[in-house]
Amino acid sequence: MNGLNFVIIGDGTRIAYRIDGDATKPVLVLSNSIATTLHMWDRQVDELSRHFRVLRYDFRGHGGSSTPVGAYSLDRLGRDVIELLDALGIGRVHFLGLSLGGFVGQWLGIHAPERIDRLILSNTSSHLSPASYFDERIAAVQQAPDMSETAEVFLGNWFPTSMVAANAPVVEDFRAMLLTIDRQGLAGLFAAVRDADLRRSVALISRPTLVIAGQHDTVTAASHSELIAAAVPGAKLVVLPAVHLSNVEYPAEFMQAVLGFLR
Repeated sequence: MNGLNFVIIGDGTRIAYRIDGDATKPVLVLSNSIATTLHMWDRQVDELSRHFRVLRYDFRGHGGSSTPVGAYSLDRLGRDVIELLDALGIGRVHFLGLSLGGFVGQWLGIHAPERIDRLILSNTSSHLSPASYFDERIAAVQQAPDMSETAEVFLGNWFPTSMVAANAPVVEDFRAMLLTIDRQGLAGLFAAVRDADLRRSVALISRPTLVIAGQHDTVTAASHSELIAAAVPGAKLVVLPAVHLSNVEYPAEFMQAVLGFLR
């Protein structure tokens, strides 16, 4: 089952997913950043699928998933994962979420701990502010003629300036991905980030947790990861010399941290 597959969840939204790896292995769910598709993890899947049955999915509003109108919520994004697992008959999983995927991972750790074995929260935060910033981004993306300007903003936030300036092949891959993102879906997910505040409830996470931070992350600052690691009982913290997409910028070090924790 290596192509894109779909489930229709409770509110009628189509969620696209892909599974790689042996059905006998433990399931690892990968949840990506806002403004990316499940292909954000392409460079990690070969290695991960040697050890796990890897389940990737597209957020509502992105990639192969459908795009309901209106603002989305973190609660809805968390339930999307639970309903996907239910549809596939999967009980417990390891969960690795980066950026918005890390917000979803925190929600699952708080609200559905019985579904999570080990939890990895990468380049994420429990709260991002101010709300006015996200309102401005929502307005800008809805009014823009296309994704070209928004794409450059994301690339500047995700990668070192030198990588963007050199137009490294991986940057070009992510630019191409960004240009396919549905602007209504992006606005919906911006709203979910704007309204999310897990700063108090993150302390309720009881599953073994690894937090991965980017030392130079300007989106979800390393200090945010430090706060999560301090709040979650027994959490481990790894800081990589990365900007935002640690899995892309420091793939070997990222995989060493992930596999060391999960195995």
